[in-house]
Amino acid sequence: MDCVFCSIVAGETPAHVVASDDTTLAFLDVRPVFPGHVLLVPRAHHETLTDLPPALVAPLFDAAQRLSRAVEAGMEAHGTFVAMNNRVSQSVPHLHVHVVPRRRKDGLRGFFWPRQRYAGEEEMASVAARIRAATDNPETS
Repeated sequence: MDCVFCSIVAGETPAHVVASDDTTLAFLDVRPVFPGHVLLVPRAHHETLTDLPPALVAPLFDAAQRLSRAVEAGMEAHGTFVAMNNRVSQSVPHLHVHVVPRRRKDGLRGFFWPRQRYAGEEEMASVAARIRAATDNPETS
């Protein structure tokens, strides 16, 4: 497999590592949105969040929470933007969480794509029902 993140995890490709534990590794993004932009990856290769074994979900998000605090404190930021892509816009096909330091009036506006509105309550109810039907618990409201 030719995965740059696996190569970083293996120590074959240099990276500025900021955090490490048994299941995750965090390092600076080489093309940051802002300085301090960190990528958090599971050590094992999993392409998307849906591919991540359930036993690794909590450790990944525990690390993301700790990293969010560290980025905010270390960069003296007002907050962080935490995000991940699954397949679409995923530049490296290895699950990774972006933790980006944010400051008020830093120029980043909401999400990176245009927002839209639902046509009304009926459309919202229909969309919610479709997603609920695809979940493990269709009773979720």
